[in-house]
Amino acid sequence: MTRILLLTVFLAGAPLTALAAPAVGDNVGTTKEDATAALKEIGCLVQSFEAEAGKIEAKCIDEAGKKSEVYIDPKTGLITEIKAGEED
Repeated sequence: MTRILLLTVFLAGAPLTALAAPAVGDNVGTTKEDATAALKEIGCLVQSFEAEAGKIEAKCIDEAGKKSEVYIDPKTGLITEIKAGEED
């Protein structure tokens, strides 16, 4: 009985884990502090920020060790592009 309950809980939560990632259009804020906190909430730990082509590039790593570059519009705080990288 316990195994069935644990399996049910795991399977019910599995789709939510897949959704925990930044997406184009997400609003993460216009300050470094806001963007860092918002990206952390969705599973993207910010390693650094850079200005690039009129956007802010946040270099992130997720819980699985996969790197990504998240581009943020500095005026709106919206994510405009995401480039996936390799695992660490």
